[in-house]
Amino acid sequence: MRLVVDENLPWVEEFFAASAEVVRLPGAEIRRKDLLNADGLLVRSVTPVNAELLQGTPVGFVGTATIGVDHIDQDGLQKAGIQFTSAPGCNADSVVDYVLSSLLWLAQEQGFTLQEQTLGIVGVGQVGSRLARRLQDYGCRLLLNDPPRAAQGEVGFSSLEELLQQADILCLHTPLTRTGPFPSENLLGEKELQQLQGKILLNAGRGAVINQKALKQQLQEGLQLTLLLDVFAGEPELDLELLDFCSLATPHIAGYSQEGKSRGTEALYRAWCDYLQQPADKRLEDFLPPPPVECLQLNPGWSPEEACRRAALLVYDPRADAARMRLALQQLPSAEAYQQLRKSYPLRREFSSLQVQPANEHQAKALKALGFNLALQQIKP
Repeated sequence: MRLVVDENLPWVEEFFAASAEVVRLPGAEIRRKDLLNADGLLVRSVTPVNAELLQGTPVGFVGTATIGVDHIDQDGLQKAGIQFTSAPGCNADSVVDYVLSSLLWLAQEQGFTLQEQTLGIVGVGQVGSRLARRLQDYGCRLLLNDPPRAAQGEVGFSSLEELLQQADILCLHTPLTRTGPFPSENLLGEKELQQLQGKILLNAGRGAVINQKALKQQLQEGLQLTLLLDVFAGEPELDLELLDFCSLATPHIAGYSQEGKSRGTEALYRAWCDYLQQPADKRLEDFLPPPPVECLQLNPGWSPEEACRRAALLVYDPRADAARMRLALQQLPSAEAYQQLRKSYPLRREFSSLQVQPANEHQAKALKALGFNLALQQIKP
């Protein structure tokens, strides 16, 4: 068997070498000619998979190591009898860590306490639900918006209008949909953006959920909005004028933790084994390296939020990614810089990889709520 694989997928040889010849290629450059002798295709979000790509090839299995699937023509694959799998939830915790690190940093930067904010989460799927769970355990007031789930009779959801009016921080985690009863493309247009005066907007979902042209125009006309963006309409091309308004801008890497990317590969491996009707005998735990810090001991004088901020930024500081992006954009065209940053992304772990020794029960409760692994030692009351 022969597998064509996005070169940025980790642990591919470790998982797949026993069952297939692995051919690694840049994801954005995979073409039909590369698949003429391939039995399977493993991609990430930069490879559009459609009938044109697969026509006349022997590919019988397609997998994407991502939560989102808007780059995949699922109907076309089904009609062609090609088995398809995605990896829902594989990097959800990584995205949640990104959001929390970014907001904990911003809280210190702007002088507020995250615990005292009202957060609106738009899109309560794999990422949004996990973010909501951690923030709720941490003590934040939440407003959740998910029209598809609300339409199915689920309770606990608010309208987008309520979030725009009441939330101090708005976090977008909806997939990109253009059709159906609840399209998310341009969900935040001119009217919605005007209601965010003086607020914080974080988008780690899909760039086109925001009308980017309207956003830039509003900002140029004086809209006061703290903007944290990991995703952009038109990727890999970036609007450099819009980036100038961002307090934090990163190249669609919120889900790029070692665990997040590796879980995607593991999910594809298990689906591939099912496709071949053979046992899946390899596990991610066999390959992950140890965390860079064995155990973090915290100062008893730190507030619970300061303890969480210190731990979060030790594991992952989004400012480093933002700085690399600014530097790359000074040296390369935006599309080239964007692709290079993603291709050469440095090793990053998740909150759960860090063992933390809290100094008191208040720190322990906050750290546990946000997803850290507490050292099993006696905590002073």
